[in-house]
Amino acid sequence: MTPPDPTAESAAGPAADPMAELAPDPALERWRLVLGSPAEPWTGRPSADGAARDAALEWLYGRDQDLDRRGVRSAGLEPSRVTAVDWLDDIHRLFPRETIERLERDAVEQYGIDEIVTDPTVLERVEPSPALLRAVLRTKHLMNDQLLGQARRIVAAVVRQLMERLTPELRQAFTGARSARPSRRPLARDFDFRRTVRANLGRYRPAERRILIERPHFHSRTRRHLEQWQLILLVDQSGSMVGSVIHSAVTAACLWNLPGLKTHLVAFDTQVVDLTSDVTDPVELLMRVQLGGGTDIARAVDYAAGLVENPRRTILAVISDFYEGGDRYRLLRTVRSLTGQGATVLGLAALDEEAAPAYDRELAGLLADAGAHVGAMTPGMLAEFVAERLGR
Repeated sequence: MTPPDPTAESAAGPAADPMAELAPDPALERWRLVLGSPAEPWTGRPSADGAARDAALEWLYGRDQDLDRRGVRSAGLEPSRVTAVDWLDDIHRLFPRETIERLERDAVEQYGIDEIVTDPTVLERVEPSPALLRAVLRTKHLMNDQLLGQARRIVAAVVRQLMERLTPELRQAFTGARSARPSRRPLARDFDFRRTVRANLGRYRPAERRILIERPHFHSRTRRHLEQWQLILLVDQSGSMVGSVIHSAVTAACLWNLPGLKTHLVAFDTQVVDLTSDVTDPVELLMRVQLGGGTDIARAVDYAAGLVENPRRTILAVISDFYEGGDRYRLLRTVRSLTGQGATVLGLAALDEEAAPAYDRELAGLLADAGAHVGAMTPGMLAEFVAERLGR
């Protein structure tokens, strides 16, 4: 038998690449997407879908200047002609929703691809998300009336999502406390474990190590008698506080008209804008917010002090990064006066779902020395704090 000629081509054409004949391993393909083309000798080439995903990731993360320093940028590549619209279409086809939201967030916040929120064609396709809401609030001053109308869709969708998620949590903090009186309403949240066990101890079965429950017992609930309190949310609208601005607006809307609580929402930079009249429409409220500018916390706190009706029934939450551009001594003097009269002053470096603050620690420390409670809170934590004060 004559051995085959290694230089001869098969009837089907040139010899196939052995790597191309093997189906990509899903785990290796994920590593290939993470590590990029330099990893191909170890991971193998990606599938057709994997190559498309890789191209979409490269369009975004190939902008990273750190790639040059690390020497991993692919050489000889021409600038991509893919538009933001094409890229959005691709990622919505290739990736799951959670990944899409991350990619859109990085595009806007990390790489400043503003056309995602300033191009009407893109706005029609983009998936509403908190990251895009932040981007809209940062760039809406660049938009014409048509763009503002489309941007409002994003604002409304994300606010609705936040309201649906936060309203039950915030209002739950203000529901009546359980009392020792029994109830005939069999609600799981009111199950009285101790009373049920005591009442059924005679039915304990040692061999089975269990109690047979003939009749469960439940607590009743009583609503607290609430005296009128004021909650004044004073929120810094500088660009770094955009997440807190959004959550302050939603928090104020969720707490509006709760019994025993009068809520105010005031935004500030170097000027002070009382937004309380728009609290019931957080979409319109956020479209009115003007991010950026300087920061005059002292002026804003002076305005808030003028709203106080009964200091001992007032909670003033100053939501800011505390980089004061105004008179810090005037600020400290006003805070010391408010706390001296019995008002509760909160200095919140963040009010959002992550509660991850970045702030001027020196001024925050001075505010704490003046009697303020300084920290960061989620909206739920703030609601619990307010409810605790109202229940006293």
